[in-house]
Amino acid sequence: MNLVMLNLHLEELKKAYHHEPYPSFEVRKERILRIVAMINKYEENICKVVSADFGVRHTVETRLIELNSVKQAAKHTIKHLKAWMKPQAVELPFQLRSSKAWLQPQARGVVGIMSPWNYPILLALAPAISAIAAGNRVWLKPSERSLRTSGYLSTMVAEYFHPLEFSVTTGDATVASDFSALPFDHLFFTGSTATGKKVMRAASYNLTSITLELGGKSPAIVHSDASLKEVAKKIIYGKLINGGQTCIAPDYVLIKHEKIPALEKELQDAARLMFSNESLLTSPIDQAQTIRWMNLVNDAANKGAQIKELLAPSESRSFTPVIMSQVPKNALIMHEEIFGPILPIIGIDSTEDAINYVNSKDRPLALYWFGKDKKVLKEIITRTHAGGVCINDTLLHASVENLPFGGIGASGMGSYHGKAGFDAFSHQKPVLDVKPLWGIKKWMGTNLVHPPYGSSIEKIIRRMGK
Repeated sequence: MNLVMLNLHLEELKKAYHHEPYPSFEVRKERILRIVAMINKYEENICKVVSADFGVRHTVETRLIELNSVKQAAKHTIKHLKAWMKPQAVELPFQLRSSKAWLQPQARGVVGIMSPWNYPILLALAPAISAIAAGNRVWLKPSERSLRTSGYLSTMVAEYFHPLEFSVTTGDATVASDFSALPFDHLFFTGSTATGKKVMRAASYNLTSITLELGGKSPAIVHSDASLKEVAKKIIYGKLINGGQTCIAPDYVLIKHEKIPALEKELQDAARLMFSNESLLTSPIDQAQTIRWMNLVNDAANKGAQIKELLAPSESRSFTPVIMSQVPKNALIMHEEIFGPILPIIGIDSTEDAINYVNSKDRPLALYWFGKDKKVLKEIITRTHAGGVCINDTLLHASVENLPFGGIGASGMGSYHGKAGFDAFSHQKPVLDVKPLWGIKKWMGTNLVHPPYGSSIEKIIRRMGK
């Protein structure tokens, strides 16, 4: 679809929105339920096309993390949507106490969603559910890197939705660039920080409001009182699920120097326990991803890092997951988001060291802490920044619909999930209904302060200043 066609479709979507600017609860619910019906009908096929894109991706992984999460988001949204749609009363100052004020949630209009390849169903449909719940028309541009899934998603949505309700446009990076530059009423992007900057620049030309769900280097801090066996299981799951291609995967571990050898052994044991079966470890999305991982490992090794394999090498795998220690500060892997099954372990001397290390880098999307000492935990939470925090586990905070999900600084802008998602795609319009004080029109709103000024205005100013 060329730029002219893109603009024409956006015009049609905007006309459709203006025809129905405030869909009823029943209409919104029915549209969300269509997404659930679509997932239920084509679940088996979805798992196949996702696996075809990755080469290896277990059906359970796709069903659990993607399809089930979409259904849970829909269920939660429908349960609470009536309450979210209600106007929220606002308290007024004494001089306006006879008036009424409220915040009226209103759809932004037509929203664009740009979804990534790593969770190609979840990260396309979860934002769409929030946008539909808020009353918007939705236009999705999925990633060209998960080509089969994006094409199949387009076919499914076309079966279940009129193109002026919810439409999908596939295409290459040029189409994505043109899409991000369209004058949407809101643009929602999930992807890398580098691409997020490009999307933000494109959106700024039209002053399009934007939500950016990015990534970054999410630390896992292991306190001295934590059980390394339990820590290893949690970190390995968070690191190796989806082959490490998860925006909130633990990017590196901070632990006291003397505990590194014991942690390495526990990590290897946990990885072999969970992922020795080759069908359970998701493959890199493409050859470019494999080459990038190899370059990161080779660069670190050439600069002095100690590399250990987490799993036995296999001819059927293009890349074997590894852990590394003694990683020099100038290694590329310490400056780029890894987005793969490579785990640097960084030695520290104290909690203060851990805090300083985290704060020396861009603010991460997630922070993980393992331990029992509540005083130390409080210090970590209050002295570091992160999009979200999960204690004694990984990833799980992103599965809670009542917790907003989003980044801060380089890891993102804005949040969604649950009520936060509804708010992200809504404008909370302030409304003031001015009424006369005690029924006296002379004492109504600005009548009390109209020129010419006399002694009464002085009394009002003094009263307002108290």
